[in-house]
Amino acid sequence: MQFFWRCSKASAPQVHEAINRDRNVTYSTVKTIIDRLEQKQALKRKDQQGRTIFYSAAISANKLRKPMLNNFIQKVFGGDKKQLINHLLNDEKLSAEDINYLQNLIDKQQKHHD
Repeated sequence: MQFFWRCSKASAPQVHEAINRDRNVTYSTVKTIIDRLEQKQALKRKDQQGRTIFYSAAISANKLRKPMLNNFIQKVFGGDKKQLINHLLNDEKLSAEDINYLQNLIDKQQKHHD
């Protein structure tokens, strides 16, 4: 999906070429993923030139992230967001910038709950 969010439209061969720069993936695997994303209405057919179909993102990154993150938290942490936060704070080395950013987020949340 990252590729489609960066481009206004792309074909399966273009996506395959871009992915293959980083890792060896067959064209059929890329096409299967594109087909599944289209079935799930995350992608839509934007254009066709000859036999080549061009796709574009049908859903924004922000709209997709929330349900994916909630699903991840449910599967990995049993739905407990505190466990995720605990993992991030205790198991990962955070920079001073990260800590400052998190503190600002916490401060904003506290203002909303007061």
